[in-house]
Amino acid sequence: MAHSNLLEVVRRPLSPDTRLEVPASREEYEQVGEILGREEASYPQLWYDSAKGVAIVVAPPTPLHSGMAGALLSSISDEVKMNSGISPAIRRNLRYDSDSTSHSNTTRGLTTRAWDGALLYREGDRLILMIAVEVGVSQSYDSLRAISWSVCALRCRLGLSMSISESSRRTMPSVRYYTSDEEAYAIIEEAENDFRSQLVQHPYGPLQRDGITWFGTVRRVILEAYRRQDEDCGPDTILEPSQSFTIVENGEYVGDNISPNLRELVLEDCIPSRLLQRHEVRATPVNFFRQEWFEHEFRASMVLTAIGRLRSYLEPTPI
Repeated sequence: MAHSNLLEVVRRPLSPDTRLEVPASREEYEQVGEILGREEASYPQLWYDSAKGVAIVVAPPTPLHSGMAGALLSSISDEVKMNSGISPAIRRNLRYDSDSTSHSNTTRGLTTRAWDGALLYREGDRLILMIAVEVGVSQSYDSLRAISWSVCALRCRLGLSMSISESSRRTMPSVRYYTSDEEAYAIIEEAENDFRSQLVQHPYGPLQRDGITWFGTVRRVILEAYRRQDEDCGPDTILEPSQSFTIVENGEYVGDNISPNLRELVLEDCIPSRLLQRHEVRATPVNFFRQEWFEHEFRASMVLTAIGRLRSYLEPTPI
């Protein structure tokens, strides 16, 4: 193919959680996508936003990114399956998926995107998208457009977006060499134990070791819900959140007053309403959010992310 700026960007090393918008035609996007497909690599992923005329280059997620997307979906799914008001046959058809790509025509052409996670209901041989989840970790690309696209273009019942802002880590680590696999495992194990002990005093960071910050203080975590107010909204519509909650602010938990269902999520958001016979069952709150659950999931994912960063600077001693 001719010279491609998009291909050049795809070939660059990308930090985890990076999302870059690159002006490109749909044709260039498809040509570069074919090259990546032949290489059979999971990342980088490539999406296309026809409304903006850009390809979106997506780097691998950090454990915090993927972990919180999975935690949201599993908590919702578990809460629904514990509801005694619906039959076991219905509960068994609930699914959740991660990182699935979808295509939809918009007013400006075909858009291709993936969501971080989705709650789906299986009806026969068809999977119905019920809830889409997007998580953003200190990234410049705004997940608002992605979650709006899922709600408006793909017609899911509800969108959930979690925005996580981490303060700058400033100092760039230097490579640390090890002489054996046993030494590398020991370095990682000691660091992991150290990070977990630091969470007692600093529940939302920073996580530091040997003068290096491996995970910065969590400046803010915001959880928002998105729902179509107009059933005729177009696929390019940018929605405003129907609910917005700040969970963490400047390294402190501030979500004491968050409703367990975000004052929004009900059973018919998870299971098609025609399968729920009574109105009172359809309107049952799905109380998936609790402080203890959030803190456990979030802190575990923070430690895994810090360890992943430390691990990337470990190399065997040159021979």
